[in-house]
Amino acid sequence: MMQHHQTGRPVAGASSNASNNSGNTVINRSKGMKSSREAPAASAASGSTAEAVHHHHHHNNNNNNTTLKGGAAVASTSAAASASNEFKTKTVLKEAVDAVVSSFAKHSQGYGRVNVVEALQEFWQMKQARGADLKNGALVIYESVPSSSPPYVCYVTLPGGSCFGSFQNCPTKAEARRSAAKIALMNSVFNEHPSRQISDDFIEKAVAEARASFKGDPDEADNPNTGIGAFRFMLEANKGRTMLEFQELMTVFQLLHWNGSLKAMRERQCSRQEVVAHYSHRALDDDMRSQMALDWIAREQETPGIVSRELNMAERELEAARLAGRELRFPKEKREILMLACSQVAHGDGLSS
Repeated sequence: MMQHHQTGRPVAGASSNASNNSGNTVINRSKGMKSSREAPAASAASGSTAEAVHHHHHHNNNNNNTTLKGGAAVASTSAAASASNEFKTKTVLKEAVDAVVSSFAKHSQGYGRVNVVEALQEFWQMKQARGADLKNGALVIYESVPSSSPPYVCYVTLPGGSCFGSFQNCPTKAEARRSAAKIALMNSVFNEHPSRQISDDFIEKAVAEARASFKGDPDEADNPNTGIGAFRFMLEANKGRTMLEFQELMTVFQLLHWNGSLKAMRERQCSRQEVVAHYSHRALDDDMRSQMALDWIAREQETPGIVSRELNMAERELEAARLAGRELRFPKEKREILMLACSQVAHGDGLSS
């Protein structure tokens, strides 16, 4: 089990500005750093999607030996370029995070080195004091992944349900917590921009991306009996909220789609209004995870090995999202549900006959 930690201290004032639209974390290289953004639409329907960078190399030579040597050189150059780009991406991400954290420190404290863990807690307490609708309060929760040696990993869950992880190679548990807090604070600050609010324009873009992700029929978005239609209905019911405040409900929807629950409810003739009304008031808790784990145990009985394969995919997705500094509640929840199913299958504690 992960170790849970909670933090809290008095509120400090802050101000923040950002300019961004929807999309994964992006660094504006023309200005050095300055711009970061999370993927509201893609994350909303299908989880975060990693960006791929492709490098094309062309080499022509009539001499076969030279061609072979040239090909090896190109392959070596390609690998070096790929490693170099990965290093640059991580470096730019770290610079962006540090810059936002430093800026927040100047606004909220005015001097000295910011304690990013305390700053993150103060940010959400400030939001609550200013009237933010936080159903579970302003508490920020940390989870340290058990490990006897570095690198250490820590996850942080924000009051609205969004989750981020330590994105650096951390030699201590304290550093892992600070790393997670940094990326969460950066996204919390940028979340204040008007483009992060759920609006009519945002809903249209989110539904279009969801439909593209699942290769759905264009008419599905207006069909009350489809998952995409329910997604639109759910977004419309939450106009005015920000994406980080909306994340837990969004993750519930993603899990229901992934787990096949939406399809099952549709087959039982449940309307989208009924589904959304029911799950809008359901917390993403151990009962929901256990029920989904039972569904995967049933699938394992029909298709042996499916749970371990799905778990491997979820772990790769979670690791990629964490290292890229992306919101990762969906893959994290998938992994926990599948680990629960795996443990029950391994101990023969699956579905009772």
